[in-house]
Amino acid sequence: MDMLKITLIKSTIGANPYQRKVVKALGLRKIRQSVELPDSPQTRGAVNKVSHLLQVEKL
Repeated sequence: MDMLKITLIKSTIGANPYQRKVVKALGLRKIRQSVELPDSPQTRGAVNKVSHLLQVEKL
């Protein structure tokens, strides 16, 4: 299965509470922290909601 490497690039300080919860649900807490998640429709949907805060690479 394909994997995505998701990195938090910008802070969630200015984001609304919903976007903060999405970032936390992805497993990201600190800036420049990365997680590897499966490339699924659920993951893609969460990434699309906060794409302005993230950097996504396909592994």
